[in-house]
Amino acid sequence: MKAGVLILILFLSTKIWAQASEIRNNYADSTGLPHLIIERSMVFTPGNTGLYNHHPAIISFKNKFYAMWSNGIKDEDSPGQRVVYAVSSDFFHWSEPKVLANPTKTNDTLNILTAAGFYQYKGTLVAYFGEYTKHRQNTRLYAVVTEDGEHWGQEIDLNVPLIPNYGPQQLNSGRLLISGNFLFPYTDDPYGISGWKTSSFYADSLYTQDNSSAFYAPAAKNGFPALCEGSFYQTKNNVIHMLLRVTGKEWKGRLWLTESADNAQTWSKPQETLFSDNDSKFHFGHLPDGRVYYVGIPDTLHRNNRNPLVLSISDDAKLFNHNYIIADEIYRLKHEGLYKEGQYGYPDTMIKDGRMYVVVSRQKESVEILRFKLPEP
Repeated sequence: MKAGVLILILFLSTKIWAQASEIRNNYADSTGLPHLIIERSMVFTPGNTGLYNHHPAIISFKNKFYAMWSNGIKDEDSPGQRVVYAVSSDFFHWSEPKVLANPTKTNDTLNILTAAGFYQYKGTLVAYFGEYTKHRQNTRLYAVVTEDGEHWGQEIDLNVPLIPNYGPQQLNSGRLLISGNFLFPYTDDPYGISGWKTSSFYADSLYTQDNSSAFYAPAAKNGFPALCEGSFYQTKNNVIHMLLRVTGKEWKGRLWLTESADNAQTWSKPQETLFSDNDSKFHFGHLPDGRVYYVGIPDTLHRNNRNPLVLSISDDAKLFNHNYIIADEIYRLKHEGLYKEGQYGYPDTMIKDGRMYVVVSRQKESVEILRFKLPEP
């Protein structure tokens, strides 16, 4: 390789990685921030069964709202956890939950299912969910398809060892990309049900699957904190910016970043950003006017409280400096359970008719949806 070409490659790689210090927010605390005028609706609150409810997702399909989530007996990600969904035609009134998928058994013990989001294409709605055993092994990603929102087809094994963070999102090229913890599968199938290939910033030899316990070992071997639960946005130069949560003992209140400049096939070495984080899941996306938004918990003073829920908007896709409080009201837990905490957990967002919809879990017990008009530029 000629020296000039090598220098150019190194320059471009350094330029991509250098974005880590440029993507940041300016959130300090909620003092003085404007509160958005919101409408809210409780999708589901349990009675005496199905007490764990988390990993919610939202979509609009054929003039109805569909919400899905993980529904467990009592504790987080325990055997028997299934995936359910509810439907609403007006946002305020929701159907009783219906079972989308039940877990199978391994050695007479029920497996664990995790809701993984929706995707739709040409009148077809696809719902995704992951499955693994009691000991977080044999991870598989599945999809089920419906054309009317009521009758679902057989489970489709996507042959990806992943529990996704969100359902597929479309890139500028039309390719679909799923954000996991460190695996980022992609496909050129517009329906999102076949042809999935995996990519990662880790070497293939460091992992066999990606789930809620598999991200610790490869991170330690690379000298990284426990990186997990990514969410991304893509800019006009086609660079994909995948932000990552840090959890565990190495949490320092900042998101990390990995990037791809080749349509999700390879990823840069992760680096810490100056974007604050509460140790929780978050969601990035684009507003209709092209600006980039973040919905999550940027507070670092009360780790894991997951409050307040904040909308942050960036004009240049780097500095997120327009901050709004979406919600900060307190939900009182009704039934104790393992890891049941966090006021506004795991937001998933959708934009429809000039409004943003945000579905969250409340203390991992109830599922609530919020909506508001998009702020003016």
